[in-house]
Amino acid sequence: MVDELQHDLLAEIASLYYEQELSQSEIGERLGLSRVKVYRLLKKAKEERVVEITINWPMDRDGSLEEALCRNFGLDRALVLKSAPQDFARSGNGLGLRRLGQMAARYLATILQDGMTLAVCLGRSSYEVINAFHAGKSVHVNVAQAMGSIPFAIPELDSASLARQLARKLGGQILLLSSPLIVNSPEAAALLRAQPAIERTLRVARNADIALVGIGGISPETTHYIEAELMTAEQLRNLEAEGAVGDIGGQFIEATGALHPCTLNQCVISLTLDELRSVPNTIAVAAGPAKVKAILGALRSGVLNVLCTDQQTAAELVRLGGAETTPSAWGAVLAGQAIGESDE
Repeated sequence: MVDELQHDLLAEIASLYYEQELSQSEIGERLGLSRVKVYRLLKKAKEERVVEITINWPMDRDGSLEEALCRNFGLDRALVLKSAPQDFARSGNGLGLRRLGQMAARYLATILQDGMTLAVCLGRSSYEVINAFHAGKSVHVNVAQAMGSIPFAIPELDSASLARQLARKLGGQILLLSSPLIVNSPEAAALLRAQPAIERTLRVARNADIALVGIGGISPETTHYIEAELMTAEQLRNLEAEGAVGDIGGQFIEATGALHPCTLNQCVISLTLDELRSVPNTIAVAAGPAKVKAILGALRSGVLNVLCTDQQTAAELVRLGGAETTPSAWGAVLAGQAIGESDE
């Protein structure tokens, strides 16, 4: 993170270069800096996200896989980006997720209407959607933070930061959740949820018109929980051994889509699975081999109305889960979840 003075300098240099189209030498002459120094500061401006460059890639989609996902998993809508296998590899540069974020942002812009409320969860995919979002029409949409915060380790991905960024773009009011994401005990979580300011934000979020959620994997190599020092690798491995496959909006789930019966889920300050199911349009953006099991569990949970993913992930989801998602299977899964969650 840069301090305020350096941020101002980086922003000024970026503006001169990208907006006013001055050369690096001209900027150096104006500010009394060498051309090499200007080059380094421009590079730092991108690294610190003082300036962000968006390339509007063509959004080629796979209609047949979109139909298969909707048919097999009961989705209202699926958006499947045509992709190459390396686009979402762990060793990749994040380009695939940025393109997926652009596709989801364009879709979001078409469904938002004046006076709506949008609930936002944290995560890299939500960041990419919000970063790429441009309001295509004059609307005022309120934004509610649907998960507690992890502001110190990865501030740009935090739900409060994302909610602020989106509210600025949408011109609506913002309701922040003044709480950490995970607390020490279920009792502490219950006490926090009962606080008037926190209860109000969660109430607005659960009554939102649209929710933008992330789907997290269970692997220590891919989750942000370790980076944010909220969980250890051992805790994640234990959750996986117990049957958890990932999380939706901070709630850990099993392969069936049922809520995983762990104490941790009771310590999270966020919307519950039942509350997410009550949102009319819950949108998830997720892709990649490491997240297939988590996405499949999320699809079986009955939480999602819209899934934005890529071609490779969609094909694997259809292969793994399509034959199992009969209407009777859906009913059994959701009935089991209702029983399990009523015992919390």
